[in-house]
Amino acid sequence: MAQDYVHRNYSHTQRKVTGSSGGRTARDRARRTLSQNFLVDRAAVDSMVAVADPAGTVLEPGAGEGILTQALARRGAQVTAYEIDPLLAAKLSARTRSEDGIRVVRADFTKARAPREPFAVVGNIPFSVTADIVDWCLTAPALTSATLLTQREYARKRTGDYGRWSLLTVSAWPWFAWELRGQVPRTSFRPIPSVDSAILRITRRPEPLVAHRDSYTDLVRTGFSGIGGTVRASLRTRYQGVDDALTAAGIDHTAVVAYVHPDQWVELHSMLTH
Repeated sequence: MAQDYVHRNYSHTQRKVTGSSGGRTARDRARRTLSQNFLVDRAAVDSMVAVADPAGTVLEPGAGEGILTQALARRGAQVTAYEIDPLLAAKLSARTRSEDGIRVVRADFTKARAPREPFAVVGNIPFSVTADIVDWCLTAPALTSATLLTQREYARKRTGDYGRWSLLTVSAWPWFAWELRGQVPRTSFRPIPSVDSAILRITRRPEPLVAHRDSYTDLVRTGFSGIGGTVRASLRTRYQGVDDALTAAGIDHTAVVAYVHPDQWVELHSMLTH
């Protein structure tokens, strides 16, 4: 692990910061604006690569200084590294120009066009655009998987680690599996963020669990509407046979929506829609 600078104010590129603007340089202000926390822990990089198991085309959002970029390429992936910061993009491009399997693109990843051929996404993503990047991944038709280093709380919420399930996860569940695949302490980054991180793995299922996306989405949105306070009350506003379906799916009639497992939503869909 790199030297611990937790008690000092250091720029990510140079010596101790001094001067005006509260002791921050333009680079420090840009880093805050772009939510840049660079991964410096080699063990964490190895964990990311092991979970991602990269092969073929890999897109990396927020490549930063390239520690993950180069590790992915060494495993044989063809990496397109997106970096919105012009200085970082230029430095990474110059550093990797002679390396096979790396292409650096100075651009906003969330505005990139998804490849038509199968590809994966792997990245230590900026916390401030986590939702945008996850949404991009879920709507890319050829995406096979996304291995993302996110805030620990975000990964736990999306994977049911708190014992509760979010609308986003439930809505995407028939098409994507969501897994929490390891935790990364805040000290693995420079500058050190205020929270720990975790590896979120989203994998496209070989075969969807439901055949009709629209009817499943309508069911889930109705259940999450909050009408009546329970899943039973919400679903009974639109569907017949709700009590029998809840019993068959093992859902208590007083259950609130967050505590219904995504697999139970799939079962409800099979019984309440035709």
